[in-house]
Amino acid sequence: MRHLLTAVRRPLLRHRAILQRANYKPQKTQPPPSPPSPPKPPKKPVTFSLHGESWEDEYNWMSQLNDRVAMRHMDVYMEQEEKYTEAVMSDTERLQSKLQSEIASRLAADLSTPPVRWGPWLYYRRVEEGKQYPVLCRRLASLNEEFISNKSPSAGFDFTSGRKIEQKLLDYNQEAERFGGYAYEELSEVSPDHRYLAYTMYDKDNDYFKLSVRDLNFGSLCNKPQADRVSNIAWAKDGQALLYVVTNDKKRPFSMLGSNDEDVLLLEEPQENVHVNVRHTKDFCFLTVNVFSTQSSKVFLINAADPLAGMTLVWECEANVHCIIEHHQGYLYLFTDAALLGQPVDHHYLLRCPVASSCSPRNWENIFVNDHELIIEDIDFCNSHLLLIVREESKYGLYSVSLPLNIDKAGAHLRELNPQKLPLPDHVSQILPGPNYDFYSSTMRFTIISPVMPDAVVDYDLLNGKWTIVQQQNLLYERTRVLYGTTSSVSSSQKLSVSKNFSDNNAGDDSTWNDLSEYYACEEYDVPSYDGVLVSLTILYSRHRKKIGENPGLLHGHGAYGEILDKRWRNELKSLLDRGWIIAYADVRGGGGRGRKWHYDGRRTMKLNSVKDYISCAKFLIEREVVQESKLAGWGYSAGGLLVASAINFCPDLFRAAILKVPFLDPTNTLLLPVLPLTPDDYEEFGYPGDIEDFRAIRECSPYDNIRKNALYPAILVTSSFSTRFGVWEAAKWVARVREYSIYDPSRPVLLNLTTDIVEENRYLQSKEAALETAFLIKNIDS
Repeated sequence: MRHLLTAVRRPLLRHRAILQRANYKPQKTQPPPSPPSPPKPPKKPVTFSLHGESWEDEYNWMSQLNDRVAMRHMDVYMEQEEKYTEAVMSDTERLQSKLQSEIASRLAADLSTPPVRWGPWLYYRRVEEGKQYPVLCRRLASLNEEFISNKSPSAGFDFTSGRKIEQKLLDYNQEAERFGGYAYEELSEVSPDHRYLAYTMYDKDNDYFKLSVRDLNFGSLCNKPQADRVSNIAWAKDGQALLYVVTNDKKRPFSMLGSNDEDVLLLEEPQENVHVNVRHTKDFCFLTVNVFSTQSSKVFLINAADPLAGMTLVWECEANVHCIIEHHQGYLYLFTDAALLGQPVDHHYLLRCPVASSCSPRNWENIFVNDHELIIEDIDFCNSHLLLIVREESKYGLYSVSLPLNIDKAGAHLRELNPQKLPLPDHVSQILPGPNYDFYSSTMRFTIISPVMPDAVVDYDLLNGKWTIVQQQNLLYERTRVLYGTTSSVSSSQKLSVSKNFSDNNAGDDSTWNDLSEYYACEEYDVPSYDGVLVSLTILYSRHRKKIGENPGLLHGHGAYGEILDKRWRNELKSLLDRGWIIAYADVRGGGGRGRKWHYDGRRTMKLNSVKDYISCAKFLIEREVVQESKLAGWGYSAGGLLVASAINFCPDLFRAAILKVPFLDPTNTLLLPVLPLTPDDYEEFGYPGDIEDFRAIRECSPYDNIRKNALYPAILVTSSFSTRFGVWEAAKWVARVREYSIYDPSRPVLLNLTTDIVEENRYLQSKEAALETAFLIKNIDS
């Protein structure tokens, strides 16, 4: 009976299920949520006039820092921008998390900087677990010939011997407590007797750098000297006195000599637009005071043993030149790019004259015969050698020459001085001299920079011909190579312990340098600009992901202040390279590395050349099918933000996206009515508004003043900070006006991302910001 009932029920259940399915109505597909609306800040038009031209700025109120009402409106607007950016990027949260993990895993796990040997001490900085800022430390070199690992013991205590082997000099975490949560140091100098540490910390509440001096024997702060608005420091009298430069509230410089006694005024510059720089020669015999103005450049010499004996003028030339003086065995050496024999020069050269010379003006003799094929980019000295960073066309070289030099007044060719060529890898984009504090050491340190290799810190021993990579991240093993101590990779540390000879045939071997050329290709092109001038374009891509005419691309540019474009390997870009992106660098006019003329042809009234060079490189990438036509993005930092934003104004359809980091976007108002103090370099670079020709050039290149109306702009992410020298209002004004003037397209958002911390000092914020930027590019180009 039970089985019969069961048999009867089953058809009924099936019938009921059929009826239910017949009455089922599928739910309607929900429409996607409407995109968030961008904020609209209030408009308060203000009219400006100059040189017969008038213009209106409806967002000028954003820069009125002393207007409390305006600043309350600004706070509200910034909060709206923050929420808008979060809403637009909300669909990339998982991608951002993944990217942040990728990028954070590649951040160099340096728990210590490479120790710098100076006299009896090894100086270094290390990070303690759980702390945001490093600690400055030192150890006696005689007790630590084999540097105890910077990872163990972490506090500098040797458990084997039962003794403390490390002296903490300055804990920047404690300094952060003194300065409102920030520990941003600009200058730091240990006295030549190793007794004192002079350093300047940024006081964000007052917006200046504050000088402090610490007694390293007792670890306490000295009562004197202390000063605000300090821009330069240099030790004198074997550490018993400190020369420092301060500026008053109008940014006019004063040179002071400080000690335990009352400070003494050595030099006062009452004029505006004057910059004073002080430094000591590497042997600490002399102090030099450089005075730069819009009319001239002067260098004064002070006897470091008796700084109150007066200053002697040793060099004077035209304005806006570079002048560095060193001393070696009774000779002054001058490295400069001043006019030579009344004729302007395109590159630096080296002069010398005896210290005891009584001639006025001094008789400076040229060291090297003028050689257009061999350009000296930088120099460094030790007691036994002169080091030369040179460039032959686009290839860098590093040479050492024995001192003292035996040359006649006519100068010599470099090859006549029997130079020693030091080993370098391929694809070097820049060579930077290291600290090299110890003048009497024959070991010189340099940082080698390349687009396809993590930065390598290298020690060259010039007497025994050995060279060693002191520190370099090994991405293949996810380790950081540190000479002084052990790493967690035994093979890596063993590899480091062997120094190589200068004459080794495999000096440029990829494996020696942790070069990534096996995986990433680096190519260089000469791109003709609008006027036929050739612009260097460097292209980096994954060998396994390159497809003709299909890859997305990111074009970097800067082109200002004569600065060399930073083309170093950046770990955060690996996430794009491994996803098939092309990374390109445009060495446009206005930048450095190709002489003074290259810089001057891209500044002031010639600034438009920089923008057109950048546009030419962007078109080259598309026309040669290196990058897909609809997948090109721009990237610019600081003055490079002006470059990229101006290029977008000229050709908004050329780019699909752009990243502008702390950009300079409103030069007209910033140069005419500066809210934050500007330097003479800023005016020399972008022009003086009082000069009508400069003014017209400023207006022509100003991103804020040339936004195209009714044009479709690319997706743009603007990042700014409350601690940047270009105020956050510049970014906010530009973003608001772009949204107002251009065609609104929610698939091409214009976003403003703000940071309240100094990102460079925080590893977590570094990876978080890089992940946001990368996700923004992928979302708007690669999705």
